[in-house]
Amino acid sequence: MVRVMTQRSEDSDTATRHSGIATRLLDGRTWVSAPVVAPDGSQVAFVVSTIDLEGNTTVKRIWLERSDGAVAPLTAGPDDGSPRFSPDGRALAFTSKRSEKKGETTLHVLPVDGPGEVRTVCAMPDGVSEVRWSPDGSWLAFTSRTQDERYKEDDDSSRSPRKVERFFSRLNGENWVFDRPQHVYVVSSSGSGTPRNLTPGEFQHSGISWLPDSSAVVTSGARHDTWDLDLATDLFLVTLDGEITEITHQTGRYESPVVSPDGTKVAFVGERHLDLDPQNAHVGVVDLPAGGEPRWISDALDRTFWTMSCTQAPVWQDDDTVLAVAEDRGETHLYLLRADVGAAPDALTKGPITVLGYDTAGGTTRIATAAVDHPGELASLESDITSLTTRANGWERFAVPTTDGTNEIDAWIMRPVDFDENETYPVLLNVHGGPHTQYGETFFDEAQMQAAAGFVVLMSNPRGGSGREETWGQAIMGERHPVRPGTGWGSVDVDDVLAVLDHALAAYSFCDGDRVGMLGGSYGGYMATWLASHHGERFKGICSERAASNLVSMEWCSDIATAFKGVHGMTFVEDDDAYRSISPSSYAKDIHVPMLILHSEEDWRCPIGQAEELWVTLRLLQRDVTFYRFPGENHELSRSGSPVHRRQRAEIILDWFSDRLAPSASTGNG
Repeated sequence: MVRVMTQRSEDSDTATRHSGIATRLLDGRTWVSAPVVAPDGSQVAFVVSTIDLEGNTTVKRIWLERSDGAVAPLTAGPDDGSPRFSPDGRALAFTSKRSEKKGETTLHVLPVDGPGEVRTVCAMPDGVSEVRWSPDGSWLAFTSRTQDERYKEDDDSSRSPRKVERFFSRLNGENWVFDRPQHVYVVSSSGSGTPRNLTPGEFQHSGISWLPDSSAVVTSGARHDTWDLDLATDLFLVTLDGEITEITHQTGRYESPVVSPDGTKVAFVGERHLDLDPQNAHVGVVDLPAGGEPRWISDALDRTFWTMSCTQAPVWQDDDTVLAVAEDRGETHLYLLRADVGAAPDALTKGPITVLGYDTAGGTTRIATAAVDHPGELASLESDITSLTTRANGWERFAVPTTDGTNEIDAWIMRPVDFDENETYPVLLNVHGGPHTQYGETFFDEAQMQAAAGFVVLMSNPRGGSGREETWGQAIMGERHPVRPGTGWGSVDVDDVLAVLDHALAAYSFCDGDRVGMLGGSYGGYMATWLASHHGERFKGICSERAASNLVSMEWCSDIATAFKGVHGMTFVEDDDAYRSISPSSYAKDIHVPMLILHSEEDWRCPIGQAEELWVTLRLLQRDVTFYRFPGENHELSRSGSPVHRRQRAEIILDWFSDRLAPSASTGNG
């Protein structure tokens, strides 16, 4: 053993030069989500979330838009959500964290039309979500995790070992899930009974939609023995007696089911190919009770209907039309789809916005929408209804031809706050994660903070991303993929990002080409490390956050390990050299640009070993590298981490780039 002397760091506290910016943009920030319309269309419930930086929490309350147009809070919080009107519209079910027991979630019913007290229907030890009333009003269905007996012990030192037999046994943000699977429960809406598990056993379920006669629900799950190998998910009919009938038969991934008002069919969002990643998800319809092969009703629009901004199930407007959201070149819009195959979807929203949630009933449609200059607000299809958010900086959209001239790349530039056209400014090039996601017309606090700190902000949607035709997203699949060969990661995606940078530096004179930094998280972190090793001379500093660096080790340490074969075309067992050739860690010796590495210690999507490997390599090479680890956080730190950690993270990034991109004496003060 080598005895190593250690010393305490004298620079353990985060610098706070930009704490005012981070605090101003985080503390008190409010947004609207999850609108739900009463059956007769007279009232709308929705969730209002507000960041409380001093309390290090996000307060969530349910608000109500009443029939006279008045909008006001309905519940006090501090953590209320999942509102659902009863079939008669007189009561509202919602979830809360009012229990004193750690991790326990309570389900409540609140009268909204007349006097009455809030009643607690049940309390569940491991969460409540996807609450749905039965059409006759007598039952509430929901999903919750069912804990194994081992969790009755107070701590891990007394618990039995886990016997792991399948992939995907642990998920980012959830930790171990195979011994606490998510099941469908029902409970009497009167609160007089105890919850009953309709889907006990090892298999997990999500999504709930009742049949019109309240006799059964349709749900999504993977109940076949090879689900963790083929990744198929199906739709199931589950009666109140617990009888489970398969509706689809391992031919795709079918999720978010919703039964038509007449009960003759179920709509869902899904993917038809089990061996392709990415692919544009579409809305399908399958008959009830017969099941069989789905009919895909959104194919006329070559866009994905699984979006990062809005993850809810479709909504039937009537027996023949469905509402659903899709991404479109940085925007996310609400579409009306017809249950007949081949009919083109009609866009119900337009312009530079992102739809965060939606519902329709009784002739009333409500949406939650965000734009680049404000977080979510409640709106109709014509105008905003609430004005709860603070307006922020805007940006300019532009397009850049791909280097091969076959298409164009969507891009955005945000000028610094207090912009002076006679000055030049440092530039921060942002690359999104995924890669099958998109930047776009929605509030992005990171861009706002960067602009407030005096940087020009650049963003784009290179090939591999979403919001475009399917071939755009599939362009960087593996070169040897047997179904859809592409150019692989680190190829035309890099060309596109650099093309956007070159265009901006040439077209916008206020961009200082000698002071350019780059940052990205997850796949964006992959791109950061790849650019550092292959094009480091272009940048004064690069930040790689929650990154995938070694794609070989990702195949056994990530929570989605083994799923990457859909992207690259083979497993690492079949060809680990192919995985190593596109791993940024393979080229770490070529990194000379200063690097900032950020990672969360409970990140299971890109586990922290990815960052540790990169940091150790660069430290041994005595390169300029700074590494920050966030305790108690997972892959979602930048989006839903604790407010205190989100502020600290922003300060670290802004301070580091302010140092690295500072003007030299020869260039003046910029």
